[in-house]
Amino acid sequence: MRPTWLEIDLAALGHNLRLLAGRAPGARIIAVVKANAYGHGAVPLAKFLRERQGVGMFAVATGDEGAELRRGGLDEPVLLLGALHPQDAGDAARFGLTPTLVTPEAARAFAAARPGGGVQIKVDSGMGRVGVAPASLAPFVAEVEALGLNIEGIYTHFAVADENAGETRRQLEIFLEAVRALPRRYPLHAANSAAILAGIGTNLDFVRPGIALYGLPPDMHNLQGLEPVLSWKARPTLVKRLPEGHGVGYGLTYRAREDEWIATLPFGYADGFSRALSGSGWVRWRRGYAPVAGRVSMDQVTVSLNGPADLNEVFEVVTPDLDAKTSLTGRARSLNTIHYELATALGARLPRRYREEG
Repeated sequence: MRPTWLEIDLAALGHNLRLLAGRAPGARIIAVVKANAYGHGAVPLAKFLRERQGVGMFAVATGDEGAELRRGGLDEPVLLLGALHPQDAGDAARFGLTPTLVTPEAARAFAAARPGGGVQIKVDSGMGRVGVAPASLAPFVAEVEALGLNIEGIYTHFAVADENAGETRRQLEIFLEAVRALPRRYPLHAANSAAILAGIGTNLDFVRPGIALYGLPPDMHNLQGLEPVLSWKARPTLVKRLPEGHGVGYGLTYRAREDEWIATLPFGYADGFSRALSGSGWVRWRRGYAPVAGRVSMDQVTVSLNGPADLNEVFEVVTPDLDAKTSLTGRARSLNTIHYELATALGARLPRRYREEG
């Protein structure tokens, strides 16, 4: 009911998957679709990856995200990347999700909720956030198996794969040394998007592409062959010519120059267009860039035009490239953050339109 929408290019998504799979030819893909597939729409993208690209396993951060995939018709294995809290074991079992275990309490709770259920174990190889200490892995594995649970994988997560290859290789070796001490072999994985592109940990059983699937490179200055999947477009709801000195927006922080054209666009910070872009953000249209005029509101943004526009004009709010002013990567740099944050902040109330060709 608003003339603003996200366009999701499924052909670009397929291209990115093939590029990443080509960097790890012997590994199976665990497609990370947490945070609503980084803002792109988890269920439609997971279905496309399953049906058109042959992906057989997915990963999410929370039980609610896993339940959403199940309700959406996905019955493939779904790994919960966050450490399982004992109180959530029943829900994980009910929706057939594969929990990550790092504590005996969570292991016992899940064994009670789903006897013989499949689980994975995470090793803290240096990030310090979630995982079993390497020296504690062997006894923890023995404890989990004594409960009758089926260990379907053991994995770790890299802290600086996008910044420091040497440290990442050190983390990988810590992880591999820990699993070498186990009495038998288990499926292993470690490589996230940045590690896949760097060729670190890609010879294990699985890889876990996330941000790169969506064409948002871990290195925000280099696409590395990836194709951004998402664009954001809008049509104005009002275009007006204001006299010199007329205020615009909350706080009247902007005053029109002589007979200035102002367009009102139907989105705001509730949709993921950051309020920090007030007076400093840009959108793109047929006559170039249009700067944000005044403060970004919850539901509306005003931009200054270098000429008239009609209500059928399409403005590009996010462009699928590395444009310094209008791409997610460029905008993230201007806001001193990362494109992960901007992508996952895209509001659920924004319509998402999926296209594969044309």
